[in-house]
Amino acid sequence: QVQLVESGGGLVQPGGSLRLTCAASGSSFSTRGMGWYRQAPGKQRELVAHITSVSSTNYGDSVRGRFTISRDNAKNTVYLQMSSLKPEDTAVYYCKTDHGYWGQGTQVTVSS
Repeated sequence: QVQLVESGGGLVQPGGSLRLTCAASGSSFSTRGMGWYRQAPGKQRELVAHITSVSSTNYGDSVRGRFTISRDNAKNTVYLQMSSLKPEDTAVYYCKTDHGYWGQGTQVTVSS
C-alpha cells in the first residue's frame, strides 16, 4: 500500500512561483517512476511532468521550460518547482506513482 500526500498549493499572482511537494509512504519509492498531473475545471487530467527512478525527466509541452520535477529518494519525496506561472496553470495538481497510486491533490490558483 502506498500513500501520497501533496502540499504546497495556493494562490499566486501571474509570473510567480510555487513548489509542490509529494510525500510518499511505503517501500520501494526509489524504484518507482513518479508523475505530476493536473486537472482544470471542465478539462481532462493531463500529464505535467514525469521522473523515472533514475531521474530522467519529461514534461508536458505547456510547462516545458517553466516547471522542474525532481526527487529526493532519502525523503521519499517528489517536487514540482513551478515558475513563470500563468492563469492557465490553475488546476488541481496530483502526484501519481507509475504503478497507479494517486494522491488527493492540491489546488493551485494563478490570479491577480
